Parts: sequence; C-alpha cells; structure tokens
Amino acid sequence: MRVIIFGAGGGVGSRTAAEALARGHEVTAVVRRPDSELPQGLAVVIGDAADPDQVARLSAGHDAAVSAVRAPTGREQEQVEATGALLKGAAASGVRLLIVGGAATLRVPDSGRTVLEDPRYIAEEWRAVAEASAAQHRLCEAEAEADWTYLSPPAVLEPGERTGRYRLGKDELLVAEDGTARISMEDLAIAVLDELEHPKHRRTRFTAAAA
Repeated sequence: MRVIIFGAGGGVGSRTAAEALARGHEVTAVVRRPDSELPQGLAVVIGDAADPDQVARLSAGHDAAVSAVRAPTGREQEQVEATGALLKGAAASGVRLLIVGGAATLRVPDSGRTVLEDPRYIAEEWRAVAEASAAQHRLCEAEAEADWTYLSPPAVLEPGERTGRYRLGKDELLVAEDGTARISMEDLAIAVLDELEHPKHRRTRFTAAAA
C-alpha cells in the first residue's frame, strides 16, 4: 500500500510513518520544513496541508492519506482550515483520508457530556485546541465527497510504549478503571495502520484507547 502522511514530522505522524514502514508499506512524508526528524526509508516532500491543490497533487497515486497535522499554540484555527483543505484535496484526488483529530466531541460515559464540556478532561489551557478539534470533526461530518475517517484519540495522548494492544470505540470516551483515558502515540499508530489495512470506519468516527 502507498501511504502519504501529512504532518509526518510530528509525534503522531512520525510514529505512524515508522509503523507503516515496519509493515512494508511505501510511505511519503509531507512536511513543511526539510529539517524534520523522520524515520529512514521515507520519501520526503515539502508541502502545505492547508492548500487543497497541493493536497490533491501530492496524494494522487497513493492508496491512503493520513493527516497528523497540528496547528501551533495560539493559531488553533489553522487546524480547522487545514482539515477543510485536506478534505477538498482528498475528494479531488480520490484518495482515502484518515484524520487523526481530537477527543473533544467524544461523550463521557458517566455524565453524558462531551469531553469538551467536562473539566476533568479538558484543562483551560487546552480549551482552544479542543474547540478546534470539535470544529474539525464537524467539518468531516458535513463532508459528502471525500472518503474520510476521523480518529479521536482519548483525552491523553503521549509518547510511550508500543504494547500492540488497544480498545476500539465509536462516539464514547474509553475510560479505564482508574478513571484515565489514554493511549500511547505508538499504539495509536497501530490503530491507524490497522484501519488503513482493514477499513471499518469509512465516513465515520472511531476512537482507540489503551487496553
């Protein structure tokens, strides 16, 4: 499978690239700066995920595209703008697009509120990011042309151990017995590749959390 990853220089993007390479896939990494630290074995191109024409051009000929794009602090709205461009570019090229988004619109099982509405999971300093991810998810839900999938990580997504185990859900936050909702970036990358290889969530959202 030929996979193109936008935002490949970030934490999730680089781990997704490494997981794809380990499985024998051909990977193109799209980055904004040539000095990004990336695994060996990638085809690296400079590109802008916020430009739908570039997205369409770069995605052409690939079997799947992954967006692991993250906007800088203070410029969270760029996350939403990039998502719109990625959806348009994917629709134009016909490539399947998996967007690694945020947890904001997941429902919290014990309250019925969304993660965005629950202060246990969204500290004030993360509110702008969460609001952007909620808007990002709404854009996907309204999209009728692109072949998209939206992956909501749990509330805590950090570098960690690749255990090879995770739980799947749909619209509800997956909470462990100790009250935490987390997954390592390494295990999230496994969930991304499993979905690309065996699609189960086309034009819908799913979530994955630590087992």
